[in-house]
Amino acid sequence: MRSHLERVAIVYVRQSTLVQIREHTESTRRQYDLADLAARMGWDGCDIEVIDCDLGLSGRSATRRDGFKQLVARICLGEVGAVFGLEVSRLARSNADVARLLELARFTDTLVIDTDGVYDLSDINDRLLLGLKGQMGEAELHWLTSRMNEAKRAAAARGQLRLPLPVGFFYDEDQNVVIDPDEEIATAIADVFAAFTATGSAYGVAGAFAGRRFPRRAYGGVWAGQVRWGRLTHARAVAILRNPVYAGAYVYGRRKSRQVVHADGSVHAAVTELPREQWEVLLLDHHQGYLSWEQYLTNQAKLAANRTNAGARPPREGSALCQGIVLCGGCGRSMQVRYQDRLPRYECSHSRADHVATPWCGSIRADIIDVAVAEAFLAAADACQLSLALAAAEEVTARHARGLRGAELAVERARYAAQRAERAFLACEPENRLVARTLEARWESALADLAEATAMLATISQAQPAVPDPGQLAAALTDLPALWQATTTSDKDRKRLLRTTLADVTITADHDDPTLVHIGLRWRSGATDLLHLRRGKRAPTARTTDPAAIDLAMRIGPACDNAALAAALNAAGHRTGTGQPFDGVAAANLRHYHHIPYPGLLHDGELTPRQVAARIGVSVGTIHYWINAGYLAARRGPANRWAIPFPPEVEAACTDRAASSTHQHRDQDHQPRQPHELSVAQVAHRLGVKPDVVYRWTQWSYLPARRGLAGRLWIDFTPAVEEACLQRIASSPKLPADIKAQAQQRLKRKAV
Repeated sequence: MRSHLERVAIVYVRQSTLVQIREHTESTRRQYDLADLAARMGWDGCDIEVIDCDLGLSGRSATRRDGFKQLVARICLGEVGAVFGLEVSRLARSNADVARLLELARFTDTLVIDTDGVYDLSDINDRLLLGLKGQMGEAELHWLTSRMNEAKRAAAARGQLRLPLPVGFFYDEDQNVVIDPDEEIATAIADVFAAFTATGSAYGVAGAFAGRRFPRRAYGGVWAGQVRWGRLTHARAVAILRNPVYAGAYVYGRRKSRQVVHADGSVHAAVTELPREQWEVLLLDHHQGYLSWEQYLTNQAKLAANRTNAGARPPREGSALCQGIVLCGGCGRSMQVRYQDRLPRYECSHSRADHVATPWCGSIRADIIDVAVAEAFLAAADACQLSLALAAAEEVTARHARGLRGAELAVERARYAAQRAERAFLACEPENRLVARTLEARWESALADLAEATAMLATISQAQPAVPDPGQLAAALTDLPALWQATTTSDKDRKRLLRTTLADVTITADHDDPTLVHIGLRWRSGATDLLHLRRGKRAPTARTTDPAAIDLAMRIGPACDNAALAAALNAAGHRTGTGQPFDGVAAANLRHYHHIPYPGLLHDGELTPRQVAARIGVSVGTIHYWINAGYLAARRGPANRWAIPFPPEVEAACTDRAASSTHQHRDQDHQPRQPHELSVAQVAHRLGVKPDVVYRWTQWSYLPARRGLAGRLWIDFTPAVEEACLQRIASSPKLPADIKAQAQQRLKRKAV
């Protein structure tokens, strides 16, 4: 015993639920009093520790009990002399956890003490006794749980077990389930099912409630039982649509909890939802609901059809009309929609990914298929679509009325809250400023909510859609193609309308002609149709010119100019690759691409501007200036190039004009460029400076330069000149530091 007193004594305190902590205070107090028992048995107060962080946690498993894990760790370290507990079941309700704890206590010579006595685990009799107590604790938990569950099942079978109700219901004084008398709450719940009927998806329901608040009932915490307001999320919309309570049914056993072992060895409870046929209790017409049981089953079928991860292909918002119902005739698998530059294509990608693609699997533009399918659908549709259009108009009107009613109820609630806050503020004594300030803030907040609700009501009232009367609809909607092509008809609506009569579409490429496509239509009535169409040209050949036009241009092009060539091609009925008539530019492009020679450019005695510039000794730009200014006569040749008549008298006049011009350089040298000479731009690039610097150096005679033909400067750039330029750059106070550093590095390399 002395060795045990030298180690710490740990008092382990645990209650299974928070309700027990709050109501069974005597049991909790008795467990804390075990610290006094440890003191009476000889432990010093500083050596007595209490572990109570597992209060409110069940002893069924040790997974979430940090206090129990801490106790086991301390025992393994040999720091614990004794473990105090009110009874063995307080340590654990699992016989496996108790056995593991006792085994560790035996190894470390740790005592276990409860209100019945002191147990030394090295004694076989004490181990047997504690083991028996652990088994009895686990069996006791099983019996208690079984009795409670059987009682709950019996009450549930009669529909009398009180279960938490979703928002929109509450228990009356007789414990009957009734619809919430708050009209705003009831209207919001009813609008959820109406929106699902209109949109066909939970995502659409959440979108219909965008900007509109939605109620929810709190089931725990300080807001337990109260209705809070927030936004309707997609997850909440799905939960409401799948809850059978809204269909007037009483259900028990929709979900099942089971223990799951994770990879790290921890055990957790996982809740799974059971199929409808496995529900323990299902009582129809138990209470008044928001929809009938048949409507509930229809909604579940729609939700199941929207589950793409289960293989469903519901209509989406994309422009591909046959999305979800198009099949590949080569492999029999469904084809996917791929958007390329916002243009949809039907593609057999699954077969390629699984390496089962056939030679006839591929892709095709969706618009080619969609046009043919839409024409077949409109041809097969009956003229009895008027009733559907009238029903849609009534749905639009009813939907707006529901939204308007919800906004009116919100204003009514906000006005009541503001009046109540006002009465509370006026009833407060003016001298009690502490209370008055709080009530005044609540009043101001209520007035702000009232203003917001009023503004929302005004917005909804002004946004009422203009719906024609049934007579106008009967006159306007007898033409189904006009309704199909209307801009107000969304792609998703067209897909839904198509799927009412068409089951699927199968696309098969022809085995012999790759441009031919067969489209198989299977109608829901069981009938089938087969369509044949030509696919469009491939991208590389879609904008090419007709070979016949090219052949004609090759024959007549060398003998006529571009205008005459364009006229001849248009007269023969040819068009460009884009479908436009030929003009001079198109004929020139065709001539250039296919290397069709031009007719003779120059007549006898004519020169090009470059030839004239070389003969006179000026630049080509000067010749073009003379032509544009009217100093030099010229004409446009077949290729739109200048042809200049240049007899001796014109040459003499041009020579005199160049000699008397103030814009021409007088120091020109007519010698051709030498191999070692560079232009100003080339020297600037070699030195890493701007051309302006090189120009200044030539003006200041730092560089040897001469002016050649057309006034161009040529620099005798020898290695010695280059080295002198680099030294000038390295010592210049005006040039940037990085350019100077580069020059210095080049000088060092030359020195080496």
